[in-house]
Amino acid sequence: MTVTVRFAPSPTGHIHIGNSRTALFNWLFAQKAGGSFILRFDDTDLERSKAEYADAIAGDLAWLGIRPDRIERQSKRVEAYDKAAQILKAAGLLYPCYETPDELERRRSRARALGRPPVYDRAGLKQTAEEHARFEAEGRKPHWRFVLPNHDGDPFATRRTDVSWTDLCRGDQTVDLASLSDPVLIRADGTYLYTLPSIVDDIDMGVTHVIRGEDHVANTGVQIAIFQALGANVPVFAHHNLLTTRDGEGLSKRKGALSIGSLREAGLEPMSVASLAVLTGTSAAVEAMPDLESLSHKFDLAAVSRSAAKFDPEELTGLNARLVHDMPFEAVRERLANLGIAADETFWTVIRGNCAKVGDALTYWNIAHGSISAVIDAEDDDFVRAARAALPDGEVTPETWSVWTAVLKETTGRKGRKLFMPLRKAVTGLEHGPDMGDFLPLIGRQNILARLPG
Repeated sequence: MTVTVRFAPSPTGHIHIGNSRTALFNWLFAQKAGGSFILRFDDTDLERSKAEYADAIAGDLAWLGIRPDRIERQSKRVEAYDKAAQILKAAGLLYPCYETPDELERRRSRARALGRPPVYDRAGLKQTAEEHARFEAEGRKPHWRFVLPNHDGDPFATRRTDVSWTDLCRGDQTVDLASLSDPVLIRADGTYLYTLPSIVDDIDMGVTHVIRGEDHVANTGVQIAIFQALGANVPVFAHHNLLTTRDGEGLSKRKGALSIGSLREAGLEPMSVASLAVLTGTSAAVEAMPDLESLSHKFDLAAVSRSAAKFDPEELTGLNARLVHDMPFEAVRERLANLGIAADETFWTVIRGNCAKVGDALTYWNIAHGSISAVIDAEDDDFVRAARAALPDGEVTPETWSVWTAVLKETTGRKGRKLFMPLRKAVTGLEHGPDMGDFLPLIGRQNILARLPG
């Protein structure tokens, strides 16, 4: 059996780091098994689905390193859903219901008031052809519900019916179909809800494993019943915990919370995002992995916690910095050039340990090659003037800083922070940065003298 998984976003907005968690789980699972990954756009909502969102989602996945083996669009497969619906109707498993949303809500309210669960009472199954004709004459259109197999022949005498599966994240799971309403599969306007198209696609595309968020657990029992009603093999399920903010707030595409596009534009590395998205909420330590192959070695669905996966967006900065600090020059050469930095390996080696993002290199390039505003405190003015006169002659080398500061320590009596900090601030304009012994040769004698008052 070839493992086949899918990621099925709705192109109604930009995906965020929480969505990327599901995509990455599927991708890594397929890669470890030598399987196939399908990007399947749930774009049957023609009013809200936009081609630009689909393009953006594909681009965001590519940035993360996810390259689908195939791309499908549900909007082009409506005939397949119509065929499946006809099969269910012919089997008496899909029935029309003419209640309005207000009527359904009133029934649910009555049930709750009587202390009963607000489960649909299958009133639509009792309606006659004459009643249907009357509703149609009133201008009503039916929505269609699937009859759950929670009875022994009489759908109005339900019994406990457990549907069980072994979840790759959550272990043994059971849903009682008698506790659920018959699901609506087709809206009154004739369009399909998510459930039936998803199942038909999984069947037709040979999906073997469905890896998705835990918010779908309750739906799984229903979906298993529909798989079986269509005579199909049921895939293996895995429901992972969802990413939330530190305050437990869920993420939303509509709010644009931590969208992948915004993280990319902020200069973050894809592997810092991928590492946080995958490892948060698991038993594995959250650390910056250099590539998806390395991340796959730490990835294990069984290691996913059942508790909420709360994460701190600020962790991205730390993870990103660790990745940047380890990057060889060849990995950033082109990116530095795009920033207008005509750097060599020496420059990158000196400054990368102070860069949280590759783009931070521009700050140090400008310090080394541009003009800066020297920062000289009043109490340090005489000291800095003396430092200018004491700068060793000749070419600035990695030894210049130690020789220079040794002379100043001897002549001025300053030491420690009072010795080093005024020089750093005057020469670089910063209180922190690369090792000054390594950085001074990049700045050069001319710039050093230009920044020190004579």
